[in-house]
Amino acid sequence: MAERTKRESLETAVASLEGEIKTRLEELPNILDPDVPDGVDEIANVVVKQVGEPRDLGFAPKQHFELGEALGLMQFEQAAKLAGARFTILRGALARLERALGQFMLDLHTREHGYEEVQVPLLVNAASMYGTGQLPKFETDLFKTTDDRYLIPTAEVPLTNYARDEILPDKALPMRQSALTDCFRSEAGSAGRDTRGMLRQHQFHKVELVSIVRPEDSVAEHEHMTECAEKVLTLLGVPFRRILLCAGDTGFGSSKTYDLEVWLPGQKMWREISSCSNCRDFQARRMNGRYRTADGKVAFVHTLNGSGVAVGRALIAVMENYQEADGSILVPPALLPWTGGMERISAG
Repeated sequence: MAERTKRESLETAVASLEGEIKTRLEELPNILDPDVPDGVDEIANVVVKQVGEPRDLGFAPKQHFELGEALGLMQFEQAAKLAGARFTILRGALARLERALGQFMLDLHTREHGYEEVQVPLLVNAASMYGTGQLPKFETDLFKTTDDRYLIPTAEVPLTNYARDEILPDKALPMRQSALTDCFRSEAGSAGRDTRGMLRQHQFHKVELVSIVRPEDSVAEHEHMTECAEKVLTLLGVPFRRILLCAGDTGFGSSKTYDLEVWLPGQKMWREISSCSNCRDFQARRMNGRYRTADGKVAFVHTLNGSGVAVGRALIAVMENYQEADGSILVPPALLPWTGGMERISAG
């Protein structure tokens, strides 16, 4: 009996230690690429390139929420009545413009950039959140339902988890997927930041790009993905720049990240509108996502994700860069096929 009790005690101790080791390992971030610059915060980020120059509009530019409220097409008080802070109601022409932006991006990526359109669940299980690195470290940033599901913070989660517990055939790679979805974030820790307007919302639209590739292809795929996101901004005709994030500003699951920042004349600031990351095999190991190589071996895939781009922030960029002195907003020519020919948004 004593031997049995001792064995059970040891087994309990081992299980406890294994659980502690697993917990600590789960909190370790990805290994950074050698060319990621040192630095503790965004001050050390590096501007890789800039496309377009902020132009003088010839008048004092307004911020998007000033334009939207003056037009009577962007409502914050009414949204707060329905759902609380960090929600927005868009009406009429602005709602149509946002819808046009999403459709324009999705069509661009699927017709010209080689991505397959996918409709995905907006609710996922804990295993999916764990696979892409949201759990357990970032649970406070998520909305959880009463039946232990989570609202997706980005379509990256369901798109990437397509490879979870799979052995994909070599011929299936690269797998490029794109989805236009609602995204939901609690914005924990952002109290007091961007409280006016729709820059930081609990619910927003985003076109997501996800690639599942062979390990030797992920570096080139990262450049391809970022260029696809840049094409959106080039066609919209808004100034933007590509930023290489430093070590301290790179996300938990990423080995290297490029941010795209767009110029907002109303704010007189560059603001992030897309983030494209190479996660290498970090997520694949959490998901057990693998592929069978041409010579029959089994290896982990590499995964990448990027915003192609955030629709609400693209709406803000268009509103502020295409505003007129009278408060009206011109529609970029690239969007006309999706707006039914609507060329200008005016009051009344």
